[in-house]
Amino acid sequence: MQSLIKPTRLLIFLFLLFGGLYYARTVLIPLAFGGLLAALFSSLSDRLEKKGLSRAVAALLCLVCFVLVIAGFVLLIAWQSSDLFSDIAGIKERVNSFIDQARQFISTKFGIEPQQQKAMLDKQSSGAGGVSSTVTKVLDTLMGVAVDLILMLVYAFLLLYLRNHIKKFVLRLVDKDQRPETLTVIEESSQVAQHYLTGLFTMISLLWVMYGIGFTIVGVKQAIFLAILCGLLEMIPFVGNLTGASLAILVNLAQGSDTQVLLGIVIVYGIVQFTQTYLLEPLVVGSEVSINPLFTILVIVVGETVWGVSGMILALPALGVVKVICDHVDPLKPIGFLIGEEDRKKSPGLADKFKKLFGKS
Repeated sequence: MQSLIKPTRLLIFLFLLFGGLYYARTVLIPLAFGGLLAALFSSLSDRLEKKGLSRAVAALLCLVCFVLVIAGFVLLIAWQSSDLFSDIAGIKERVNSFIDQARQFISTKFGIEPQQQKAMLDKQSSGAGGVSSTVTKVLDTLMGVAVDLILMLVYAFLLLYLRNHIKKFVLRLVDKDQRPETLTVIEESSQVAQHYLTGLFTMISLLWVMYGIGFTIVGVKQAIFLAILCGLLEMIPFVGNLTGASLAILVNLAQGSDTQVLLGIVIVYGIVQFTQTYLLEPLVVGSEVSINPLFTILVIVVGETVWGVSGMILALPALGVVKVICDHVDPLKPIGFLIGEEDRKKSPGLADKFKKLFGKS
């Protein structure tokens, strides 16, 4: 019985941890994103403070720059998508044509008449509350997103402004002889989040360029808009890149593009993904979050289960911080070893050669 105590305690701890994360997600998700933003801008805020600005002004200036950049992206997407919305009537006509063909196929194969299919869909729509219910849900979702964005910015500002105070609080929780090690953990955790986000944004920018050039060459309509969309979806690991390519194919299919353009999208997607996997990710993002593939996939699945899409975005940097903590706490070092990548000698790959060429260690 004694041998079952520790595993039982671990299972109870994990159950309470993930249960708490799930039920407190409305509070914790904007706080977690705010923490990532604070880690991203902490170095910039320090440099602004050294130039004579107060901490509050420096933090506010960082967030104003962030909001202006996001607003610029939104305006760019709106501008590039104007042609798409102007052709909405033609897209709707082609989509209705596809739906009619699908209904005829179902009628031929399964004997369900198109009128019957329409009646079944209308019945399901009315049972779900109809169009008004759908519009209400969309408005509620948009309102929730807006509130979360505001809270995220408020949390980021407060965490930037109070970062030294929070650091002192954490140091007071440990014994004096453990404070140097604790300070190292805090600094490395902040650097992991900062370097991961900086590398991710750099990689997304490079993906915009590659997708934009590739889509333009193969004749994709609204190439810049779809390139920006595909790049932004890369923030969602594994799922985002496939979703972006699928949306590009569906949009061009709905617009009546020929088979050569659709095949070109697939070829561009394959080339970009090869370049991203074997060059951009090792070279730009690097090994700041050195997690082995098993726990990379596992933490993304768990993140999606607990926090949805937000959990998938936050999963890798959060696990990277957990690994830093485990690597500096003796009882947790085996867990840090299990999560991390295995150190093994190997011949330098393409990314390693580029790092050496540009002087990156």
